[in-house]
Amino acid sequence: MGALASMPPFLHFMDAMFLEFCRRKKHGTPDHTPFCRTEIPCGGMGVQGDASPWNRPCLPATLPAQGTKEEYRMKIPARAFTHGGKFHADDVFSAALLRLVRPDITIQRGLSVPPDFDGLVFDIGGGMFDHHSADRAVRRNGTPYAAFGLLWKVLGAQLVGEHQARLIDENFIQPLDLNDNTGSPDSLADAIGSFNPLWDAKDDPDACFARAVEFAGVILRRRIEEANAITRADELVRKAYANMRDGIVVLPCYAPWKNALYRTEALFVVYPSLRGGFAAQCINDTRRKAPKRPFPAGWAGLADEELQAASGIAGLRFCHASRFLVTGDTKEAVLAACRQTLGLG
Repeated sequence: MGALASMPPFLHFMDAMFLEFCRRKKHGTPDHTPFCRTEIPCGGMGVQGDASPWNRPCLPATLPAQGTKEEYRMKIPARAFTHGGKFHADDVFSAALLRLVRPDITIQRGLSVPPDFDGLVFDIGGGMFDHHSADRAVRRNGTPYAAFGLLWKVLGAQLVGEHQARLIDENFIQPLDLNDNTGSPDSLADAIGSFNPLWDAKDDPDACFARAVEFAGVILRRRIEEANAITRADELVRKAYANMRDGIVVLPCYAPWKNALYRTEALFVVYPSLRGGFAAQCINDTRRKAPKRPFPAGWAGLADEELQAASGIAGLRFCHASRFLVTGDTKEAVLAACRQTLGLG
């Protein structure tokens, strides 16, 4: 533990965790052995429980395997520190993520990390969850990480699985990270920034930060719930895909289908519409990001009698002007629309 003892106390816990991980590898200690004297039980959306008496974070305990890759669950200490002053979407969403994983965490703000601080430090201090140094971490696509992205990289897979964690990073987190690193416009970042005290107000910045974190937590929790719902839907959609005929997948109920049908041979998906009746939707080509087989151009934007006359299919209600969606009174009507588009009569 000599290397750990020589580290400045304010270095956040992942630095200590990595050194201890290397020590255990060298001496053959099993990876899953906890580094803390007291385990932090895992449950619900993430890691919860009392902090270690050491106040030292630990190497994550082994999670059930996801696919063929071994994953780890990170332990979160009871205290965290981030910068004071004006806050941004990056530190706000980072705090929201930590609160989702460990609701009892205490997050302190300040202009510099106290020398004796022993906990997780983010968006300040030069550690693993800071991104202000010249050698900051950058994704393969060139988007630099900010604190939120760095925390999600460690915690995301345990919340939603590896695949959904990657999608959330690409579609939700990367724009926020890019905004924080470059000032790139982002409406969500602007909304979070609006929680800061007005220039001529005497509001407590920490109280404003707390309100922003609560707001961000609602958004983030919903994104996590949505991702897990998509994962639950995948099995249902894959079963329907196994029974596909003529490139048409028929779902027994509405369910998120894009994740499961991505990169498949499916051309259309049919499902009961949440607005009543049934809907048929084209599946996009992954390269062109456009329908593999759009509905006929002569149907675009038509509805009811006009659409039925143009198509010759009774019961059709509407065809979207972009030709990726039709709706109808019955499943048979929208199935007929798909088959006609494919030239199957």
